[in-house]
Amino acid sequence: MEKLVRIVGGGLAGCEAAYQLARRGASVELLEMRPHRMTEAHASGNFGELVCSNSLRSNSLSAPAGLLKEEMRKLDSLVIRVAETHRVPAGSALAVDRELFARALTAAIEALPTVRVIRQEVQQIPSGIVILATGPLTSPALSQQLASLLGAEHLYFYDAISPIVTAESIDMSVAFRASRYDRDGDDYLNLPLTRERYYQFIDALVAAQRVPTHSFERFVPFEGCMPIEEMADRGKDTLAFGPMRAVGLIDQRTGKRPYAVIQLRQENREKTLYNLVGFQTKMTYPEQRRVFAMIPGLENAEFVRLGSLHRNTFIDSPLHLMPTLQWRQRETLFFTGQMTGVEGYIESAAMGLLAGMNAARLLAGQPLRVPPATTALGALLRYITDPQRKKFQPMNANFGLLPPLLEHLRGKAKKEAMAQRAVTDMDVWVKT
Repeated sequence: MEKLVRIVGGGLAGCEAAYQLARRGASVELLEMRPHRMTEAHASGNFGELVCSNSLRSNSLSAPAGLLKEEMRKLDSLVIRVAETHRVPAGSALAVDRELFARALTAAIEALPTVRVIRQEVQQIPSGIVILATGPLTSPALSQQLASLLGAEHLYFYDAISPIVTAESIDMSVAFRASRYDRDGDDYLNLPLTRERYYQFIDALVAAQRVPTHSFERFVPFEGCMPIEEMADRGKDTLAFGPMRAVGLIDQRTGKRPYAVIQLRQENREKTLYNLVGFQTKMTYPEQRRVFAMIPGLENAEFVRLGSLHRNTFIDSPLHLMPTLQWRQRETLFFTGQMTGVEGYIESAAMGLLAGMNAARLLAGQPLRVPPATTALGALLRYITDPQRKKFQPMNANFGLLPPLLEHLRGKAKKEAMAQRAVTDMDVWVKT
């Protein structure tokens, strides 16, 4: 086997993977097409350019992003170290000066003696050990090859994400379990709306502030990706005959069919998370929280992920990836970063960290490793690589992915206990 690892893509995941390989003495070629070929979103050729926001989210251990960052510190993350060096005031969040951060990350990678940076577009996956970290805006040529390898139906170019809430924050005195015409037993939670509540919700939906659409994000031909507010623009009854239709549903407590319903589908095996079926949206995050709080049963909902709809390239990871991030059909090919179906800067970098560690172990002939499921990193990894998961959608780090505690706790106490367990288990894993 060639004693070299090639990494395609110089984003957060690619940089983190390169550093993890280099610190273990591996030779690396990092291939990045920018600035020779730019994407529709990037403005420079610097590595790790942050396009959407300058925030890496909370630093608090009682927040999932904060817990994940703490685990990455224990694993010597380059991305976290550079971010902390170039942070700007943002309260309890870790935010950075974007330009300084990208410059410093680029300089850090270029200074690694075993890393060779090659500025060229990769149109075909190279031979040997490869880490594919091309991100949400993978070039058309490489996307075409991926589609031929994985099957076009397992490669997604438009990321339509529905909001996810914690089960314990749903008002179960309002919800009832049923599926339309009992076809799927009682797999769905249903939140019924009267005619009056439905039209109040529609009015708020139509008036809500929306995230502007970029020039490279066009959804008109993709009806399956249509944001709910755009469906509501077509007419006040559109949703009542679409994702909120109540046909085939009877509320057993009233014996009647509601005027409209919001259906929630179980998101994980532990039944701690539920997603709002068909509720992809381009509303701003504050507006989503305000408008969705008008839904009966969700007045006090805790959202672990809000809805979105944007241009993205990601694979059906549960079908194609092992927990080590290797492709099931080729052990020398790793997928990492946002392409694996994780959401967020930190999550992408964390996947790069793990891919780099395991690629180094493969190169050295050592067993590959997976972090404990009780850690934020391990739980997120388990979510995206669970072969039993169907209708896969991207996910960010959240406490709903972690296994339940032995003791019954709620709210902040529960999150703090989960975080302490994760930190302890990560310490043990790092030592072994």
